[in-house]
Amino acid sequence: METVYLFFAEGTEEVEALAVVDILRRAGVEVRIVSATDEKWVTGAHGIRVEADMLADDVDYSKAAMLVLPGGLPGAYNLAEHKGLAKGIMQQYEAGKPLAAICAAPLVYGRMGLLKGLKATCYPGFEDNLKGATYTGALVEKDGQFITGKGPAAVFEFGYAIAERLVGKDKADAVRNGMLYNEVGR
Repeated sequence: METVYLFFAEGTEEVEALAVVDILRRAGVEVRIVSATDEKWVTGAHGIRVEADMLADDVDYSKAAMLVLPGGLPGAYNLAEHKGLAKGIMQQYEAGKPLAAICAAPLVYGRMGLLKGLKATCYPGFEDNLKGATYTGALVEKDGQFITGKGPAAVFEFGYAIAERLVGKDKADAVRNGMLYNEVGR
């Protein structure tokens, strides 16, 4: 099975990163947390230090099932400035493979012009970065190769949407049920 690479930069929104990793691993997806810094230990937006599985320079994009970008500030901006990641995103995009981002991080794909003509969502106030996309304001938006999420409250729906894309609706629903997510709001 190919690997999902989730990129963690200084200032990444921790819950958006770790909840997605948790959901995907429950679904049986191989996920690697990738440091977008020169060290495996990275500090998130709320001071939580996370040890990544690997460094960005060690990613084999040819084996990527999907690239996932969590938001947070300045994390999303740090991801946008990472040249190696930009090359990997283009490789993934040109191969027709899926890409996902949540909160402020869809700005990475938007600034690259990859969302043009598609529906997308992001954290309110970052819409201008979605160059050529139609901003919907939905919790999660799926269009073409892209899955975008609005923000921290959307992380579960975002994670389940990614799981569904990678392992199918039945498996994603089984994870959702196992996590008792369907009981939220009852």
